Amino acid sequence: MRRFRLSDLQDREGPDQVFSALMKGKRLYSGGVAFHGPGFVTHDDDHPHTHDDQEIFCLLQGEGWIDLEGRREPVRAGDVLVIEPGEDHHLISSDDSPLINLWLHADDAGHPDQFP
Repeated sequence: MRRFRLSDLQDREGPDQVFSALMKGKRLYSGGVAFHGPGFVTHDDDHPHTHDDQEIFCLLQGEGWIDLEGRREPVRAGDVLVIEPGEDHHLISSDDSPLINLWLHADDAGHPDQFP
């Protein structure tokens, strides 16, 4: 995993997706926004959760932890996490300030509705 802050993206230029300097792929093809309840763990923390490509978590609100390959690190609003292919990952929302995050995947082809 690589970690950034939203402020690290302010010098970006060009038409490619906003995270193109951080992740492979010039076009976003999948993503969404996730609202987590107090203490919520993404996916099933008893089973590995991995992807074949990179995933970005952009934390918009709250705080909690990222469990990555069995290591737990604190995270908070403004963090941008680049999860590498094959890394087992789970976000854990705090009880007092639950997380809201964007999750994104990119490639060079883009979403089929935009680039058929």
